[in-house]
Amino acid sequence: MMRGRVAYAGAIHEAYPEGDRVRLADGRICLEDDVVWLAPIDVGTLFALGLNYADHAKELQFTKQDEPLVFLKGPGTVLGHRGTTRRPADVTYMHYECELAVVIGRTAQNLKREEAMDHVAGYMIANDYAIRDYLENYYRPNLRVKNRDGGTVLGPWFVDAGDVRDVSNLELRTYVNGTLRQRGNTRDLVTDVPALIEYLSGFMTLAPGDVILTGTPEGTVNVDVGDEVVCEIDGLGRLVNTIASDADFGRY
Repeated sequence: MMRGRVAYAGAIHEAYPEGDRVRLADGRICLEDDVVWLAPIDVGTLFALGLNYADHAKELQFTKQDEPLVFLKGPGTVLGHRGTTRRPADVTYMHYECELAVVIGRTAQNLKREEAMDHVAGYMIANDYAIRDYLENYYRPNLRVKNRDGGTVLGPWFVDAGDVRDVSNLELRTYVNGTLRQRGNTRDLVTDVPALIEYLSGFMTLAPGDVILTGTPEGTVNVDVGDEVVCEIDGLGRLVNTIASDADFGRY
């Protein structure tokens, strides 16, 4: 099942796809533009993987490390479908990152990879923006790169794990203003989903609602104010986001 969360007429509603519209839990049918989209779930700890596709690591001349490159993100980073993400006026290179987001459904502690997938509740699309100008280096993304308000777009739907046939073979696509710019497949993950859960749960407890962003393939390009960025993953939907300026956010 696909389900999301939206704000409409002064309340927050669970929502479901209805053709090119959205159906609220109370039965009302709305246009996508008539609602405010929220992240499909209440997000717990947000883990992000850096350089977890071999082609993207090669693109950035990154040498594979012994352990996954993982960092945490604050709750203020999360933004819903059709939201706007600010591009600071002083930056020269800001890019999207289309990623598979894995949602933990059961407490996970010290798991082996063979049991890891039993603890997954479902999946979402993520678009996790980065600003190259702010990078200290490719091995240690700093706070300004990956913890900016509204820089991690999630949605539009949460899809139950049982409805995704093979998480190890999902195609990812990113379009900028209608032009295909990025394409990849989860079969090319350096550290796959079961291994990531095994790794993380080996030294910390994963809780229901925790989200793992699994990394992005090659094909990231600079985006500018006014650009529409659309991320797609097989079976998970189409996540739309727009880039806005400092002035749009009242910053001059």
